[in-house]
Amino acid sequence: MGQDEKKGTIVLDNFNSTTNLATNPGFHSTLSLGSKEVINEKAYNPFEHRKVEHPNSTIGSLVHLLKSSLGSGILAMPAAFKNAGLAVGAFGTLIVGFICTHCVYVLVKTSQEVCVEAKKPSMGFAETCGAAFEFGPKRLRPWANFARTFIDYTLTCTYLAALCVYVVFIAENFKEVLDEYNPDYKLSVEVYCALTLVPLVLICQIRNLKWLVPFSALANVFLVICFAITMYYIFTDLPNPAERKMVASVTQWPLFMSTVIFAMEGIGVVMPVENEMAKPQQFLGCPGVLNVAMTIVISLYGIVGFFGYIKFGESVRGSVTLNLPQDEILAQSAKILMALSILFTYSLQFYVPMEMIWRQIHDKIAVKYHEITQISIRTTAVIGSVALAAAFPDLELFINLSGAIFLSSLGLLTPAIVDTVHNWDRGLGKFNWILWKNIFISIISFIALFAGSYVSIISMVEKYNSAAMIDIGANMTSLST
Repeated sequence: MGQDEKKGTIVLDNFNSTTNLATNPGFHSTLSLGSKEVINEKAYNPFEHRKVEHPNSTIGSLVHLLKSSLGSGILAMPAAFKNAGLAVGAFGTLIVGFICTHCVYVLVKTSQEVCVEAKKPSMGFAETCGAAFEFGPKRLRPWANFARTFIDYTLTCTYLAALCVYVVFIAENFKEVLDEYNPDYKLSVEVYCALTLVPLVLICQIRNLKWLVPFSALANVFLVICFAITMYYIFTDLPNPAERKMVASVTQWPLFMSTVIFAMEGIGVVMPVENEMAKPQQFLGCPGVLNVAMTIVISLYGIVGFFGYIKFGESVRGSVTLNLPQDEILAQSAKILMALSILFTYSLQFYVPMEMIWRQIHDKIAVKYHEITQISIRTTAVIGSVALAAAFPDLELFINLSGAIFLSSLGLLTPAIVDTVHNWDRGLGKFNWILWKNIFISIISFIALFAGSYVSIISMVEKYNSAAMIDIGANMTSLST
């Protein structure tokens, strides 16, 4: 036997079905029999793996999306048209609305695709942005954690800025009504901002969303009634549209853009709505939940802005409710309902930044101090929003600044970057049209960011200086008398 036996026998002792066929340096094979990526393996479908305890129907998801976009911002649209003119305002609302809708579309589409690669059933806004980098070009993968953290903090700042706007909304509407009944004791907007502090601190101590549902329901009812009353006044005795500007100064267009973005952009709630759908495949597409919702939103915003500006012209204010008659009970009730609606909505909006802040710090605090820490942080955050609102109580300019700084970067720039990174290695389309399209959206975002912020800040400074000069003049007059 000896050597002949060894030559004619196959030894099976060391045979392994997953053996590496490329052990010979000269043989390069991409076949790995032990790999998870088997040719016949069924592709991962995130929709099949979603387990939502109480999924929303398609109609329910449409209602949620409408609710998130149709808020107090719609009442700021006539002021936006004042900064654009009727023609530019109508055309610009369609363009900005289309861009906002497209940005939401690419964000959700990217989320659904990276869920397949990450083999996760669903992702939030920050997770989607991080995953786009994580599964994108190799050079950008180390930026994944930064992208997640950046979106988290930007969302928090966006909601905190919106809270400041809410405080001014509440203060100005209460001031309009109470000044009518107490003409001898007219208080400033800053004082009314301060008076909101106690009720806001108390309501923001509610930490369970379940207990906020009644407040949210009341806020929705009040907002609908207020909107109906406002529309009644807008469409009563409309003046001739020829009396209004068709095209405003180009220098005011950034203010228009910032206001429309602030009013229309609801990108922070889009992913939660899509993630909790019973049939998430119906969110995109035609007609789809997104397209139906945004068509309704853009139409309503355009109508309110167009006819609100025709009705009140250059005197239109940051919230059109402030233009309603001060001496009529119906108009006064609309203002009170608007203030109460925003007051009850404040706690719901406050929940989002508070959840993120607490998630970041709760592990670093001893359990026995959790209660006092929660109370302290919530109280401090409310005091901060009220103080900032009292410092800059001009509602229209505050809305413009918030839209320019936060929502232009969050709602326009971020989806454009995420879409580009995600498709960089997968193909950018014929003639790289995806890249050019996203560059255009980024330019629009930067115009809204820098031009809108600059014009808003300059307007704030001018208003502050003029108010200071009026006070000095009044003091000099009183001293001379």
